[in-house]
Amino acid sequence: MSAYKTMAVLGCGTMGTAILSGVLDCRHSQEEGAQPFAPSDGETVPLPEKYIATVNRAESKRRLESTFQEEGHDVEVLVQDNVEASLVLQEEGMQEALKDKLLISIAAGTTISKIEGYAPSARVVRAMPNTPSKIREGMTVVSHLPKNSSTSDRALLNTIFSAVGRCRFLDEKHFDAATALAGSGPAFTTLFLEAMTDGGVMMGLPRSEALELAAQTIQGAARMVLQTGRHPAAIKDSVTTPGGCTIAGLLQMEDGKLRSTVARSIQTAAEHAAGLGKH
Repeated sequence: MSAYKTMAVLGCGTMGTAILSGVLDCRHSQEEGAQPFAPSDGETVPLPEKYIATVNRAESKRRLESTFQEEGHDVEVLVQDNVEASLVLQEEGMQEALKDKLLISIAAGTTISKIEGYAPSARVVRAMPNTPSKIREGMTVVSHLPKNSSTSDRALLNTIFSAVGRCRFLDEKHFDAATALAGSGPAFTTLFLEAMTDGGVMMGLPRSEALELAAQTIQGAARMVLQTGRHPAAIKDSVTTPGGCTIAGLLQMEDGKLRSTVARSIQTAAEHAAGLGKH
């Protein structure tokens, strides 16, 4: 029997919906005795038994209820006036409701110490999932737990976020960089994907076929890195023959300073993420 009876998502938007859907799919598989995913970082625990989502509009409530019903999930959807994290935590009775609870924040730039100011008796951690969680291919970074946490807290976090992709635990000091790399990364990657597609179209490929070729190529290269553990440079070198078309294209990218532009984009996004928590 799980010690965690209820999972509530306060301000259940796109990311909250993706996480809830993944967790509920995982719970359904657990009930059938299957192991639906490979844990990323340690052991897992049984998932909660009851699920609640809060939104700020009746229209959002109807949309969410329809989404979860279509997926066969039982989620209680409630309407609240305030869904911005800091405002929710200041609502009357919220501190008492969160006493001794595990509180997971996915608010970019908002530090643990700031959240603890609103919920001093909760066990606060930060998590930074990304949008591919919607298709169970997410990358989530979770902060190390406070001293008053238990090993089952860590296992629960691993269970929740491994249900929607990969999960790794890092010190909070790395969260701005993780936000830029994993949180903003899908936008950066899709820009490169779009550019590759345009190049294929320019050379005569139909757009739909060019997009499929580019998307599968990026996915395949990424999976090679994850599954084989090989360095990206080793994979690059393995397809770069002397005097071939690959080295010609790579030199064009170097002339355009692609490598430093992408790296600086991560730096800029991380610095902006650091500033979010100051406002």
